This record gives sequence, structure tokens and C-alpha cells, in this order.
Amino acid sequence: MAKIMAKKKKGRLPADIKREVVVKDDRAETNPKWGFPPYERPMDLHIKYGVINLDKPPGPSSHEVVAWVKRILNLNKAGHGGTLDPKVSGILPTALENATRVVQALLPAGKEYVALMHLHGNVKKEKILQVMREFEGEIIQRPPLRSAVKRRLRTRKVYYIDVLEIDGKDVLFRVGVEAGTYIRSLIHHIGLALGVGAHMAELRRTRSGPFKEDETLVTLHDLIDAYHFWKDDGIEDYFRKAIQPMEKAVEHLPKVWIRDSAVAAVTYGANLAIPGVVKLHKGIKRGDLVAIMTLKDELVALGKAKMTSGEMFNERKGIAVDVEKVLMPRDWYPKMW
Repeated sequence: MAKIMAKKKKGRLPADIKREVVVKDDRAETNPKWGFPPYERPMDLHIKYGVINLDKPPGPSSHEVVAWVKRILNLNKAGHGGTLDPKVSGILPTALENATRVVQALLPAGKEYVALMHLHGNVKKEKILQVMREFEGEIIQRPPLRSAVKRRLRTRKVYYIDVLEIDGKDVLFRVGVEAGTYIRSLIHHIGLALGVGAHMAELRRTRSGPFKEDETLVTLHDLIDAYHFWKDDGIEDYFRKAIQPMEKAVEHLPKVWIRDSAVAAVTYGANLAIPGVVKLHKGIKRGDLVAIMTLKDELVALGKAKMTSGEMFNERKGIAVDVEKVLMPRDWYPKMW
């Protein structure tokens, strides 16, 4: 690649939204005898409630990579956050054991890719830049033939397209998109709009919500080495860094922090009522996916907001969050009802 074509400000994903915390009860405290703060869990719990920022190599399918992770770590269960085609490399967040249900939280976070598009004819650089800018915003796509989902037209959002380099018929660009956007199809349609056709030559996922390429990215080789340092030599530092707490997967979500006395009730299936709320993020809308957290920043559950932030802050009774998925086990906090 010869020349950098654009130095515009890098776009933002939904995961980049900055949220302000408002405190409803500044006297609430948490008992240090209960729970396990995310970065202080014993290694067995760290694994059981962990997520790996895995660097998938080109070649194997996402399913095969996750199967290898299970085999390497001797696990019963693991799941990934967003399939990558076999030829595609990059970030494949992989949740372990009891953390597998947390991958749902990555859906609204957005994903970023770096792609190499090969044009089938010569096009002026100015036209390439102009046409690619037109694909930012809402687009309509039909999943490709090999997709695992039904091939119905659907709307997806392209948050930004940054052209990095143009060298003849090759265009290197970075793109931030809504989950479920097909980059191969996007490139095909850009080629049609340019009047020459195009295909995807290479693709790498550089981000999946809070999981980034420059933050604790782990290869399969790294994972094997770290695991054996721990198992064979008793050195756990590398392994602990290779696996992050499941709370990493909800960094981008709006949050509601609750009293110790409300934790067990939520883990037993109760919806979150207003008296249990201690503090929360501003900007929560009804229907938003929110993370329910302890005052030690442990993830308790995921749910849908039944009130806005303002209502949660001002009301004295009612249901604040409709709990959908419980992540914390029932025995970490005592029953208080």
C-alpha cells in the first residue's frame, strides 16, 4: 500500500458512549465478607466466570476455535460472541463455563473491522472516497447464501468508514458496524455503486464492543503457554491476564448498582425493585439492556429497563429492571428476605 488517503477522526461505536453515574443513596455500603470482586476471584472461579479476548487465526471456523479452547482448558462449556468466517482473523470474545450467557451483552456494542477491498476496474481516488462515505448510516442487506440466518432483507447501521490507503485497485479501510452486518456484502455493494465491481480480499475484526485489539489480545499459543505455567509451575499471573472477568463483557452497557440486601433476591429470579437501587447511569431509556451490578462491581444479572434513569432516581417503589439472565450464583450473597 502506497499512501494514506484519509486522516479523519476515527468514528465511534455504541460501546464508546461515556456514561455519568448518579447516586441515589450515598450511605449504602457493601460487606467485604460476601461475593468475589472481579479481579480478586480464586482461579477456579476466575476461569468459570471468565472471558478471553481471543485472536482467531485464519483457517479454522469459530466453532473449531472454541472447541480447541475447551480442550486446552479442560472445560465443559464455552461460547463465542459473534461468528467469524474461517478465512477471517481477529477478535473472537470467548466466554467460559458459567459466563457463556454474557455474550448476549455484546450485541448492542458494535464491531470494527479492517478490510482490503479489491476493485475490478480503475476508479479515481476521489470517487472511491465519495462513494464509500455514502455507505455510512442505515443500509439494507440480505444475508449471504452461506449464512446461518434466514435470507431476509434487513436494516443495519454503518457507524463509520475510514479509508486508510488506496493503491491502484486495492482499498484498505476501517469500518465500524452494527452486529450482524456482512462486510463481504458491503464491499460487493460498494463495488456496484462504483460501477466496476469489487470483492473482499482480506478481513480482520479489530474490535467487538469493549474487546479491542490493543488490550490483552490472546492467541491460542498464548493460552496454552499460560495454562501450563499455571498447571505445571504454579505461576498464575499469565493465565489470570489471559482470562478476563465476565464483567469486561458489560463495560459498555448502562448499569444499575444494587444493595447487598437485593443481590440474592435477584439471583433467585426476582425483578429489581426501586428500593434495591443505590446508584445508576444517566441516560437509561425504557427497554434498554442494562447490567445489574453489586457495589463491588460484580455482575449479577442482565435485564431490560422498565423505567428511565430519571424515574429510577426519583421513584420510591415499582420495578426498575425486568431481569432476563442471571449470571451470579445464588450462594455468593446471603438471603435477606
